[in-house]
Amino acid sequence: MEKFRVLTKGIVRHNDKYLVVERWYDDRIFDPYQWEFINGYVNFGETPEIALKRSILEQTGLTVEVTKTLYTWGFTAGEVCSSGIAFLCDAVSDNVRLSEDLHDSKWIDKDEILTTLSNKNVVEDIKNSGFIEDFAIDDFGEIDLFIDPVKED
Repeated sequence: MEKFRVLTKGIVRHNDKYLVVERWYDDRIFDPYQWEFINGYVNFGETPEIALKRSILEQTGLTVEVTKTLYTWGFTAGEVCSSGIAFLCDAVSDNVRLSEDLHDSKWIDKDEILTTLSNKNVVEDIKNSGFIEDFAIDDFGEIDLFIDPVKED
């Protein structure tokens, strides 16, 4: 049994919509269907980006380009330590073909992400990453704040 795993999470975007998928969890008796992003794992010899592209293709049929690292996370369950990397990805199309592991999918607006995701730990990670905020860091590392000028009376 592996003692350490590297996980991936794909936040897939297409035309300013974001893909969430619904998965069944046997151990969640009262709410077994959970909305989430695409999760995967890194096989020996794969980079996290290659593993994520594989996982997204296997689970949704989508081809993506990994565009940005958003955040990392980690946890220990029993004797297994897991570390994960979440990436923003751009999909070539929005034609989703779900694997048997997934129950449903939908494309949502960015402002729906925090209220749609079922895992509150992922919601906190997204908030802390700054991904949802109304500012962007451009290619030169400068922050665009989108502040309206103050009007004088």
